[in-house]
Amino acid sequence: MSSGSSSRSTSPGSNSEWSKKENKMFEEALAYYGEGAPNLWEKVASAMGGTKSAEEVRRHFQILVDDVNSIEYGRIPFPKYKTQGFWT
Repeated sequence: MSSGSSSRSTSPGSNSEWSKKENKMFEEALAYYGEGAPNLWEKVASAMGGTKSAEEVRRHFQILVDDVNSIEYGRIPFPKYKTQGFWT
């Protein structure tokens, strides 16, 4: 994900923008319910206040999983994040 204020889904045909607030709500709801919860995507979408559909939530999760897998398998380089502090 970028460090900007929003992220755009990279799946074909998707123009869904995700704000920082939506990403945070998504992460918190996913952590609360857990990946194995029944009707997970509906629950996460509802917890986000209906700003995204269950299908948009499911696609967003799959894109994140694909990104992590690509990094872990060396298909794309590990992102270089801007950090602050003595270690930079």
